[in-house]
Amino acid sequence: MTKAPLGGEKTGPNPTDRGKVGTKRSLLTDGRGQPLSIVVDGANVNDHLLLADTLDGIPIPHPDDDASENICLDKGYDYPRVPGILEARGYVGHVRTRGEEIVDLKTLPGYRARRWVVERGHSWLNRFRRLLVRWEKKAANYLALLQFACAWQLFKTAEVSG
Repeated sequence: MTKAPLGGEKTGPNPTDRGKVGTKRSLLTDGRGQPLSIVVDGANVNDHLLLADTLDGIPIPHPDDDASENICLDKGYDYPRVPGILEARGYVGHVRTRGEEIVDLKTLPGYRARRWVVERGHSWLNRFRRLLVRWEKKAANYLALLQFACAWQLFKTAEVSG
């Protein structure tokens, strides 16, 4: 969630920032943290309500083969309607359930702490200072800047690996 002091389209009271106006970015990444889709809405909208729009925002269509793709989601997506959304789009969901016991992984041999790849994607977006605070009143303008930052990240990654 980012701050949006001017308000505008698709903003709402941020529940974690004393009700100040903010924006939520719903980001879908691949296994390396590269952005595939991004959706913007008010900060007071639950994550599971943005899932369908985020999955539908992928610009590259799924292949026609019968292989389903896996998607990992956190506890914010543990709602009854989420499995139907994933199944309709050909995904096998791996969703953490609320109340699930946390295993102390640090005691396991060979365990190495890792950040969620989505958090890495948000961190890359936050490197663009223009995106840290939303100054645009129109949601389309802010989304265009986010998509440009995602395209820049993909370009830089292709430049390094290619």
